[in-house]
Amino acid sequence: MADRQMRPLGAQISHMLKDRGVDVIFGIPGVHNQEMYRGIEEAGITHVLARHEQGAGFMADGYARASGKVGVAYVITGPGLCNIMTPMGQAYSDSVPMLVISSCLDETAATRGQLHQMKDQQAAAETVCDWSEEARTPEAAYTLINRAFMEFHTLRARPKHIQVPIAQLQAPAAPQNRSDMGLSDGVEQIDAMLAPVISHMIRRAKRPLFVFGGGARDAAPDIRAFLEICPVPVFTTYAGRGVVPPGYPWLFGSYLARPDSATIFAQADLVIAVGTELAEVDLWRDQLGQAAKLVRIDIDPEALSGSAGNTHRFKAAAHTVFRVLKEERDMPGAFAWTVDQITTTRARWRTETDAERPGIVPLCDALRAAVPSDTMIYSDMTQFAYVAKEVWDMDHPGHWHHPYGFGTLGYATPAAIGGAVARPGQPTMAIIGDYGFHYTMAELGVAVELGLPIPIILWDNGKLKEIEDSMTRAQIAPNAVIARNPDFVKLAEAFGARATAPGTIAQMQEDVKTAFKADRPTLIYITPNLTA
Repeated sequence: MADRQMRPLGAQISHMLKDRGVDVIFGIPGVHNQEMYRGIEEAGITHVLARHEQGAGFMADGYARASGKVGVAYVITGPGLCNIMTPMGQAYSDSVPMLVISSCLDETAATRGQLHQMKDQQAAAETVCDWSEEARTPEAAYTLINRAFMEFHTLRARPKHIQVPIAQLQAPAAPQNRSDMGLSDGVEQIDAMLAPVISHMIRRAKRPLFVFGGGARDAAPDIRAFLEICPVPVFTTYAGRGVVPPGYPWLFGSYLARPDSATIFAQADLVIAVGTELAEVDLWRDQLGQAAKLVRIDIDPEALSGSAGNTHRFKAAAHTVFRVLKEERDMPGAFAWTVDQITTTRARWRTETDAERPGIVPLCDALRAAVPSDTMIYSDMTQFAYVAKEVWDMDHPGHWHHPYGFGTLGYATPAAIGGAVARPGQPTMAIIGDYGFHYTMAELGVAVELGLPIPIILWDNGKLKEIEDSMTRAQIAPNAVIARNPDFVKLAEAFGARATAPGTIAQMQEDVKTAFKADRPTLIYITPNLTA
């Protein structure tokens, strides 16, 4: 049979990935990994040519976050692998299913001076991903790919790296037997007593609080159904926005990092944290602030092990818990919290946010009003995003993506490209700062090449303003925080993109609406001088 024919292993890998549901691969070919490209078109996979391996990695990340599928990238030995390590580190921090497959030299111990040579490429990659392994036979390559996809389905999603020696990629190999694919949709089991235990805790509480993180996104429909019968007040992490709808009156929002949110938690007599590490980048303080019982629900034992004292830990997926909880009866219809308390507190925190980084909150409000509610948004490390993450409630979970943990610059543009590839015909937008845009600006050419109608909101305050402010607070004379910027509008046009520089907020809104209907990306250049 044609699909059982011998092919070079590099080609067989692409066919195996196609059987796994992979439709898109991001990457850059080179002489070391060209055999991996032999099978891409034959397998019916689309390849997106990045301008830099860092861009390829961020595209795979953005694609995975938007589609819920595995983001796959092909890179070459040595510098190609090194260049994609930053996206791998970001994907590890943010629990993104990414599979990076690279070539590697056949041997390195006895020979020096080879093209793209590293002392230990496999070990280097392992520092930024879940695991990094070398496949020295076709059977090993198939087994490792199987292992990666099985773990993507059943464990916390994190990036994996497989490297294959060049001679193995070139050598003829039989395809993997389909009966050995080992496909799995995951194990969705829950202790039958878990939901009753949690519901009993809620019934006994007078001031319970939920904290929903990114790990609760898949459970959003069941969580919303539960909250309709039992209105527990809610905080979300930045990644958990949209799990609860903006109109939910008991929503404290994504203000966990406000220092005095600890005083709210101190008033609670029960806190249930679901799908969140409660990490530094969630809280920006050492402790949540509660003295009451803390219930942790997570699929990752490492996340569960991080709590001290008075903590109940349950290893379970959020959707398996709330699928049962929403069916519980006789749940309380009210608690000691009041809507006025929540509304007043949120208003105070919004005012604080506006005072800390003046002028951005009105722009966030205006931008939100201009975009469709189902827009997939990718943001970068920029003050505009720092404000938006607090004041911009999301209508849908998993629709705002940010380099939360690793905190890399240059993420938004290529990640948005990956997101747009994953959701053809649906709105995708990027928000990036002037300095971050420098990191991956070349990927604008990819968006033009693919004809992607992405509005790219470029916030130019002329400096690394967040770093300048931090230096000032630390009584350090601001240094190295200003870089000479190009004419971004002309730069975008040179790539073949559309570009605008609105002078008013109203014009910005119109430009954004037009950009979603365009036949290519539009760079929308805005500054703090934008007028009402």
